[in-house]
Amino acid sequence: MRVLITGNLGYVGPAVVRRLRATMPNAYLHGFDSAFFAHCLTDVEALPERLLNNQSFGDIRSISPDALEGFDAVVHLAAVSNDPMGSRFSDVTQAINQDASISLAELASKSGVKNFVFASSCSVYGVADGGPRREEDPLNPITAYAASKIGTEQGLGRVEGGMTITCLRFATACGMSSRLRLDLVLNDFVAAALTSGRISVLSDGTPWRPLIDTEDMARAIEWAATRSVANGGRFLVVNAGTDSANYQVRDLAAAVAEALPGTEVSIATDAPADSRSYQVNFAKYAQLAPQHQPIMALDDSIRNLIKGLRELQFGDENFRTSSMIRLRVLQDHLEKQRLTEDLFWSRFSGKAADA
Repeated sequence: MRVLITGNLGYVGPAVVRRLRATMPNAYLHGFDSAFFAHCLTDVEALPERLLNNQSFGDIRSISPDALEGFDAVVHLAAVSNDPMGSRFSDVTQAINQDASISLAELASKSGVKNFVFASSCSVYGVADGGPRREEDPLNPITAYAASKIGTEQGLGRVEGGMTITCLRFATACGMSSRLRLDLVLNDFVAAALTSGRISVLSDGTPWRPLIDTEDMARAIEWAATRSVANGGRFLVVNAGTDSANYQVRDLAAAVAEALPGTEVSIATDAPADSRSYQVNFAKYAQLAPQHQPIMALDDSIRNLIKGLRELQFGDENFRTSSMIRLRVLQDHLEKQRLTEDLFWSRFSGKAADA
């Protein structure tokens, strides 16, 4: 089997590559990435891309049709990856997350790719009262990032041909990674507890978030990259996670504090309600992918984050201005003229090296 993985040099990519290599030892795995975050390594023992057969660098907005030839599956992770970046780069978010994603799928279909996997998001539910959201429930995106995911799903539904397309609406990502992000709620809480002994919940703690560890995201992607049309249809949108992992933010803070005794939790009980609050129903995923259900419990994710950060001798109380915050990385690239405002690599990007 030949698999192209876009955006593999990000937070989730290392887990996906590791999973596919373990379950498909003879597969040809090819990474394609713009390399915005390639240097943000938090696993210094071994480069995760060693498990690939090949790594290409390029912008998904201008990928060549030839790059899709001969692949059985495309795993599409490349994206402007969260709400703060989507807000700062709203037009680019539309161009990369939506327009380029649909074009990629069209190229893949014309090239004979059998399975196309799109990493969507449960953030499409936005503000959702009335119980856990099912796939057919109304959508309520409140960010450019979420809107781009919906637009891509809709566009993928119109792609012609016989390619099997799976849109995985992932719960909020969490867990350790070879390119760790700390701009995710659980990861932020663990980092704050380790460095300052204090977790500050900026909301009243009541918003709901479903969580999924990167290891379990990789399990879902493996299933989607290999599923048959008989299992879900040619075009499928499915919530990816597990019902037991719907948590209120205050519960996440309490779980981290329990794992790190002495941690003080401060909740802004008088704060306005966080507009992003949704529970998600994952029954369809449980039915379609019984052998690929999440196995990482909340305590497992917390324990792995603590272990990984301690091994890094992590102690930066100002981690929210570090390279583990993806928006900060892009801002640094922009300030040093490595990237243009529309997030293309600049022709001046080598200037510092020449000086």
